Amino acid sequence: MTGLLSNLLLAVAWIALSGDFSMGGMLTGLAFGYLVIWLLQNHIPGLRGYGSRLPRIVSFVFYFLRELFMANFKVAFDVITPPWHMKPGVIAFELEAKTDLEIAFVANLISLTPGTLSLDISDDRRVLFIHAMFLDDEQALRGDMREMERRALAVLR
Repeated sequence: MTGLLSNLLLAVAWIALSGDFSMGGMLTGLAFGYLVIWLLQNHIPGLRGYGSRLPRIVSFVFYFLRELFMANFKVAFDVITPPWHMKPGVIAFELEAKTDLEIAFVANLISLTPGTLSLDISDDRRVLFIHAMFLDDEQALRGDMREMERRALAVLR
């Protein structure tokens, strides 16, 4: 969190000093702020690891957009074609996420993806119950959910 706040502060300083109060100025300030923090992260303990987070975030955004597109296409195809191919069901998915933020992030990502919905979390917060519209291959679905969780946790940790 310190890295993000430092980056935003450096971006605001860039905007104030350059006088460019536009979106381009903000993005330039964020880019220069990121570069400064990346150079200083080994010398300031609160900034350690911040430089490697941006590539993980960008990678995750592209991954999630691809998953979102594919899920939308699959659901739309099933709705448009006359014989429905869906086989709905509920699975219990064991989580690697531990904190409230991690669990909420993973559960919301699953719910944002068409065809899946987070239903509930167990009392011990280790199992997430997921409703899936296409439960043809449970192991493949578990693998996809595990990959999404792994990438989401890489962004947060």
